[in-house]
Amino acid sequence: MTIARADLIEGMAKGMAVLESFDTERQRLNATLTAGRTGITRAAARRHLLTLAHLGYLETDGSYFWLSSKVLRFSGSYLASARLPRALQPTLNRLAAQMQESFSVVVLDADEVVIVARSGDDRNFSATGGGRVTAYGLHLGARLPAHATSTGRVLLAAKAKTAFNEWMRGRYLQRMTPLTTVDVRSFRVLIEKVRENDFCIASEEHELGVHALAVPLRNNKGVTVAALNAVASHSRISVSDMQRDLLTTLFEAARELRPLL
Repeated sequence: MTIARADLIEGMAKGMAVLESFDTERQRLNATLTAGRTGITRAAARRHLLTLAHLGYLETDGSYFWLSSKVLRFSGSYLASARLPRALQPTLNRLAAQMQESFSVVVLDADEVVIVARSGDDRNFSATGGGRVTAYGLHLGARLPAHATSTGRVLLAAKAKTAFNEWMRGRYLQRMTPLTTVDVRSFRVLIEKVRENDFCIASEEHELGVHALAVPLRNNKGVTVAALNAVASHSRISVSDMQRDLLTTLFEAARELRPLL
């Protein structure tokens, strides 16, 4: 959404930028690091950090700051009230019980995908062990790099070609594992193939030992609003078997969910 500049509260925008500057790579920041990450001055960064700590959204040791549990109020309220996760949850739970794998629904947010719903009763097995796999970082609200995930690629393929080209402009594709596709030309070819197939398999590109298969979730107008995926250990199932055994189930679930989106 765009608004008139006169309606934009600059201080609020900067405060939110400060909160968003904390991530899994940088869990603790001082004023200098925050300024570098947000593009605001060090003095302004310091004031925002102190204010957010005063309000309870950050904790501090006097020099460094980190997120407090209070920020979970936002995600908790979203998950409790948003229509999308509530509508999807019964289907995800049924799929998990039926197929004995883990299922998630994600949405695209800039360079990342965000998990907004997950199948219940997931057991925490390693990617190389037996049983249903829960890959690293796959929890509600987790943010994963779009380029290295099956769901991210499905959602990027759903973009108009002009919008995808804009997303790719000056893009650096980070290597997550030795198998991650990082060459820009190869990645463009990969996305075009996802467009043609209407699904994506990413094998060990985000995490070693883990395959993921994703399909788009479209509403009744044909607009892709999210992506549904299954995650499995390579010790349980091969890529070809995953496509054979799970793809039809995912497509059927996507058709079933269409009126709810």
